[in-house]
Amino acid sequence: MKKPSILGDITPAQFLRDYWHKKPLLIRQAIPGFKPLMSIAALAALAAQDHVEARLVSHTGGEWQMRQGPLATLPGRDEKEWTLLVQGANLHNDDADDLLRRFRFIPDARLDDLMISFATDGGGVGPHFDSYDVFLLQAQGQRRWQIGPQKDLSLVEGLPLKILSKFKPTEEFVLEPGDMLYLPPHYAHDGVAVGDCQTYSIGFRSPSYQELGEAFLQFMADSIDLPGRYGDPDLEVTKHPAEIPRNMLSAVAEEMNKVRFTEDDVTIFLGEHLSEPKHNVFFKGPAKPLTPERFALSAAKKGVALSRKSLMLYRGKHVFINGESFAIGRADKVALEALANQRALEGAALASASEDVMDALYTWYQDGWLELA
Repeated sequence: MKKPSILGDITPAQFLRDYWHKKPLLIRQAIPGFKPLMSIAALAALAAQDHVEARLVSHTGGEWQMRQGPLATLPGRDEKEWTLLVQGANLHNDDADDLLRRFRFIPDARLDDLMISFATDGGGVGPHFDSYDVFLLQAQGQRRWQIGPQKDLSLVEGLPLKILSKFKPTEEFVLEPGDMLYLPPHYAHDGVAVGDCQTYSIGFRSPSYQELGEAFLQFMADSIDLPGRYGDPDLEVTKHPAEIPRNMLSAVAEEMNKVRFTEDDVTIFLGEHLSEPKHNVFFKGPAKPLTPERFALSAAKKGVALSRKSLMLYRGKHVFINGESFAIGRADKVALEALANQRALEGAALASASEDVMDALYTWYQDGWLELA
């Protein structure tokens, strides 16, 4: 059953046209009756694990402090002005993953993760801005948001947090459970807990071109083919031995200019780069995997589903999953694109799958990338 829109009375198309990357949007009761998906005890248990990205922010006596996880202990619930931030909650909880997937009117290549923030009264992370779009969904208690479109984004120096030095809010809202606030990139905001509260932040990937450029050059290093070796059979006696010869410079420049890349190169790079799991994501296959034959029979009966940690993308003839890529034939295109889009496939959809695809699905099953439904 399809879940109702989380955008209130506007459609995803209207949201993207009028608000995305442009201006804030407050949606009262985006998810009516919404309740926290994880208890404070469950969040604390996650924050104590070394493969979970967590932070503890406190503001006492006018001093900002931040501790990076793993966090073995947390302040008492009766202490004010502290905040626990647990990144990537969707990787560890099915309900959190389901919530994140409700934002798939935005491409998976842009959708990042769900961060859960628990704060005691007065808690927050100070006035700041994000370099990416964000939805802020209230899950428990109240949070008072002040926001503004200021251009001066200078920061206070010497703090462990990126806090705006000249925050000038123009609007203020108090969010109740189920309310949601969307903010475009670089929009200044400050959220302060009113009593104990939980806020869920749905964030999006916005890599810098510098980051992409550096990663792309590293990617292309494996495919560059420049045969031969520099030589200078017509070398003449030099009067300036420390100077790089003009002929050497010209010859090397000519060879370097032979390095070319195509749109296909960029496609493969981008698919592998964007689907690459984060450094703290680990997969665990079944303790007793089925044989390939038993897996094929079970998959045909039950279907298969991607692990909540898996990211599968595609473009044209290329399919990408968890940083790996392969080309697909026309016969397998429909099934694999359906798996990427729906994150699951019914058994009937595998009836016409090629042997290569079934081998790939079995490998993914062994690696924990995919599960029997």
